[in-house]
This record gives sequence, C-alpha cells and structure tokens, in this order.
Amino acid sequence: MAPAFNTMTSTPKVLSSHRASLHDYLELVKFPHTIFALPFALGAMLVAAGGLPSWRVIGWILLAMIGARTAAMGFNRIVDRHIDAVNPRTANREIPAGKIAVWQAALLVIFSAALFVIAAWGLNWLAFWLAWPTLIVLLGYSYCKRFTSLSHFVLGLCLGIAPVGAWIAVRGHFDAAPIALAAAVIFWVAGFDVIYATMDEAFDRQNNLHSLVQKWGLKGALLGAKIFHAIFIICMLAFGFFAGLHLLFALGVLGIAAFLVYEHALVKVDDIRSINAAFFTVNGIISLIFLILVILALWIPS
Repeated sequence: MAPAFNTMTSTPKVLSSHRASLHDYLELVKFPHTIFALPFALGAMLVAAGGLPSWRVIGWILLAMIGARTAAMGFNRIVDRHIDAVNPRTANREIPAGKIAVWQAALLVIFSAALFVIAAWGLNWLAFWLAWPTLIVLLGYSYCKRFTSLSHFVLGLCLGIAPVGAWIAVRGHFDAAPIALAAAVIFWVAGFDVIYATMDEAFDRQNNLHSLVQKWGLKGALLGAKIFHAIFIICMLAFGFFAGLHLLFALGVLGIAAFLVYEHALVKVDDIRSINAAFFTVNGIISLIFLILVILALWIPS
C-alpha cells in the first residue's frame, strides 16, 4: 500500500493573499533550535583558539553556521512538505499551510548553501573542501527516515559536524578533541530525537517511515535513548580530557548528566507538552551549560 502522504490530500495549501514575512522564514527553519548546535561550535572554537580567535574568524564561523543550518532546515521542509501536510502535528508548518511557497523556500536554501560555502572559503582551504561533503550530509538527512531507522544518528552527525568545523576553522586540521565532541553531540542528538519521535509513532508506522521507535518499540527506544545519553556523557568527559580542560569542566559534565536524568523522568509518551519540554527546554539548557563550562575552564588556571 502506498504511503498516505502520496495521496492528493497531501498537496500543500496556497494562500494567494499571504505574503511571507521574516517571522514565517524564521519559523520555517526553526531559528530558536539554533541553540542546540551553536554553543557546541562556539565552545570548540574557543578551545581551539585558547580563547577568542580573531573577529574575522568568528564572523565567518557564524555565517557558516547560519548558512549551513538554514539550508538544511529549509531543504528538509521542502522534502517533507507532503508528509507534513497529512500529519496533524505538522500540518500548520509554513509550506503545507501555504505561508511560504516551495520556490521561496528553494531560493532560501540555494542562498544559504552558497553563504555556507563562501564562509568556509573565507576561513581556510580545508574548511572549503570539506564544505561540499558536509552539504551532502546536511541535505541528505531529509531522506533518511524513508529507508533507515538510523536517521536519528544522521541528524546527530549533522549537528556534530559543527564543532569539528569550528575547530578546523581555527586550527586548519583535525584533532582528537573535536572528534570526541562530535561523537558526544551525535549521541546526545540521537537520544533526544528518539524521544521526539515518540510523538509520531502511529503516523510513522501508518506511512512506512522509519525510526528506532518503530524498530525497537516504545520502551526499547526510550531505553536506547538513555544509553545514548550515557555515551554522550562519556564522550564529553573524553573531550575535556583531550582538550586539557580544567577539572571544573568534568564536574560540570556530571551536572549535565543530572539534567539528562531529569529529561528522561519528564517524558510522558501520552503528553506532547512533556516531550516538547524535554526536547527543547532541557536540551537548550544543556547546550548553554556546555558553553559556560568551556568558558570557565579556559579562564580558570589549571
């Protein structure tokens, strides 16, 4: 049986009288969710530079982050527009609701991808050449849930690339520390994305979309999310070790672990509000705590 989102009922609406606003575009790419990846990129940047790098480097890194994330999110909304249109939870997103046309989102994606590549070129040659496979990963994620339950890890990779890219932007080469941090981000994101996927369990099953919730069942997936977050803590400690950060960082990571315990205790699979709180509020706090810990670890003498 063909997935439900391939039917004519999935055609996005067109609101001829609506003119897309800046707010519509910011909602399209979920701008507030920038808080997930940006602190990890900035933290890696600070550690790589041993403090603040030049303002030129900071500026190019921020432009690269904005370009990469906007291109990825915009492309995802285009690719998923028919799925979003028939999912009650996502039917009001900007494209299926007719607030932004597909061509408008496509122009945003093209411009943002170009901004990302130009920013990478402005940093160094390694960053420039790595920008192209990075774009493939960022855009390719949008198709993953159609054929693999490991899409959570691909999403984690999309965010995990950010601290590695920031490190390369400063130093121009790979090191163990950013690799450990990327691994931490991958497992952190995979864990909370599994929790988020519980909201669409029935819809995904009906429409042949893949997730670990579908593969392992609800209880198994939530247990998996806890294991992923335990690995995240281990990788964070490894990052602190490889980066030579103050012991305060390790103690702070244990504090982050307490937030993760709270996150998993907060989740009630029959309450969307609890899942949204666990997904956005708690994880937003965790990413900010990480950045604060890095700043304190760099300022306090060993």
